[in-house]
Amino acid sequence: METKALDLLKKYYGYSSFRPGQKEIVENVVAGRDTLVLMPTGGGKSICYQIPALLLPGCAIVVSPLIALMNDQVQALRANGIAAAAIHSNQDESINQSNLSLAREGKMKLLYISPERLMIEISKIAEMVKVSLIAIDEAHCISQWGHDFRPVYTSLRTVKNMFPGAPVMALTATADRLTRNDISNALGLHDPFRWTGSFDRPNISLKVVNDPGKRQRLRIIADLITKYHLDSGIVYCLSRKKTEDMHEALSDMGFKSVCYHAGLSPEQREQAQKAFVNGEAQVVCATIAFGMGIDKSNIRWVVHNNIPGNIESYYQEIGRAGRDGLPAEAIMFYNFGDIITRRSFVEDSGQKEINGEKLDFMQRYAEASICRRRILLSYFSEEIKHDCGNCDNCRSPRQVFDGTIIAQKALSAVIRIQSREGMNNVIDILRASTRAEIIQKGYHHIKTYGAGRDLTPMQWRSYILQMIQLGLLEVAYEDNFHLRPTPYGIKVVKGLERIQLNTHQEFNYGAPHKKELEKVVDLPPEQRLLEQLKNMRKEISQKEHIPAYMIFSDATLKEMAERRPVEIEQISEVSGVGEVKLAKYGRQFLGVIRKFQGMKRTMPAGTSQKESLLLLNSGMEPEKIAEIKGVAISTVYSHFAQLAEDGNFNDFRKLLTHSQYKTVIDVFDKDPDNAYQILKEKHGIDSYIARIAIAERNYHLSQ
Repeated sequence: METKALDLLKKYYGYSSFRPGQKEIVENVVAGRDTLVLMPTGGGKSICYQIPALLLPGCAIVVSPLIALMNDQVQALRANGIAAAAIHSNQDESINQSNLSLAREGKMKLLYISPERLMIEISKIAEMVKVSLIAIDEAHCISQWGHDFRPVYTSLRTVKNMFPGAPVMALTATADRLTRNDISNALGLHDPFRWTGSFDRPNISLKVVNDPGKRQRLRIIADLITKYHLDSGIVYCLSRKKTEDMHEALSDMGFKSVCYHAGLSPEQREQAQKAFVNGEAQVVCATIAFGMGIDKSNIRWVVHNNIPGNIESYYQEIGRAGRDGLPAEAIMFYNFGDIITRRSFVEDSGQKEINGEKLDFMQRYAEASICRRRILLSYFSEEIKHDCGNCDNCRSPRQVFDGTIIAQKALSAVIRIQSREGMNNVIDILRASTRAEIIQKGYHHIKTYGAGRDLTPMQWRSYILQMIQLGLLEVAYEDNFHLRPTPYGIKVVKGLERIQLNTHQEFNYGAPHKKELEKVVDLPPEQRLLEQLKNMRKEISQKEHIPAYMIFSDATLKEMAERRPVEIEQISEVSGVGEVKLAKYGRQFLGVIRKFQGMKRTMPAGTSQKESLLLLNSGMEPEKIAEIKGVAISTVYSHFAQLAEDGNFNDFRKLLTHSQYKTVIDVFDKDPDNAYQILKEKHGIDSYIARIAIAERNYHLSQ
């Protein structure tokens, strides 16, 4: 089984080995055992049910919560040469029924369907289709303790009874201990094999930035877009209004942005998602409604404009970056006001206690001064005994100092204006601003006016946020966000308590400017070649109207840039280059590499023949080779005839039967002048098959 599984992995996906856990999961599913898979986003969950689907007779039913997710998966499978389809309400019913018929006829290996539609079609599927396995994706949706509970998922318990011979798989990327047990019980899994992969995504750098203000937020995001100008990013916002504002601001700055939230029409959402997935937009500004299951591998960064409501959501959302394992960045802007907004959501949630606890943990993560990854992983019951080195707290450990005097200045200003202003005006007072509003209200006469002119606005914002976090100040959200001193703050201002603050660190992103990006010649050779390969991928993507990452991932292009293959056999060894993609795109990417290496861009004579031989040796039928190469079947056979003549091919039984060989040789021996006509008319043997038979005879004679 393992050999067959590895052959399929190489044939369709271009990988020579499984990732941790995949082999064990595949073995258990093929053996017919129910399975619960917890694997991080980008960890390879899809392979865990797609390989068993290819190994087992029949068709796998994959339950998926979103139409966009289904379409994305189906398109990716077809790009790899795997027969897959979906049944959903956004396509004509005749297509749905046709897909169901193809599954019944054994011409479909994976059929994607929503839980709602499965409940409607379940009896028909059970009666018509030989089901190999049931895979339930985003399985946390079944748990009332999960962060994305969907009541319809609870009806999926019936699949165990409807398909008693098929193993059931539950797969999710985000589930704490309570949710994991609930998934297994709710689905009625029988003695399931459990695999809990590491939740660590070390390639994603983690950073939390105390609210730097709108202008600085935009600058940070603009720097990210510029830095990763050939890739993509996501900005998550708390509300539809904030999403639209962010989209408008980035568009005004000249960036290709789209907006996505539940208030848009289905057509508008689909259009936005398509533009982002296809690489036409550099960034999508979205609410949490966006992204579940998006398999776009070249998302290089995720920004949270507001704090998420729980660690599960945060982990899932940052996990949409760096799915290819290459470096990616996750930045969260932290504003204490967002906590209050989130608290109001908790009050209305119907599960106040548990959602309140989840928000508390999220807040502790945002305010932490220790390794963020250790906090994140501890939530999922996973411990690491060392700091990660790839979060802001590890890279720049916070220095503390006695902040009592700074706190006293801020508290004094708040008390002297009788708690009538919010943070921005308090900062202006401390810095002796001469804005009309400050002068008109007479704030320039108070004793603390100008007491903090030695600090920048960004420093004051950082220190006041820390004072709120420490409990010296509170925000009166019911009174226009005015600041108020707490009893603890009063003790500090009276000198009864001393406090420590973290030193403010200016957020200097250091992304290259656009003029610098134009100087591609100054980049290291590997980076220059990588950008050229990405441009080729983009050209193909636009021409074929498919997402760029479905052609080759960034990781595959990076390996090409490192190894620099210049022959068809060499590029076939690059991880992620499966058979179909080798035949379809191999020569184009080889052309880019060859030109970069100072060689002729066109492939040397015989390249197409070697390509055909590689595909045949991997198990592909000659007819399929002709189809994906876009040539006549006779052309493919002529390749093998030439290879045989050159002494590079002798596996003739892959091309014609022994009976066909004998018939061709007999006819040629008796009437060589009319042999081709006789073979076609009397025996139904085409001339290209006859040529292979002649090549076989010549081969035997030469031995």
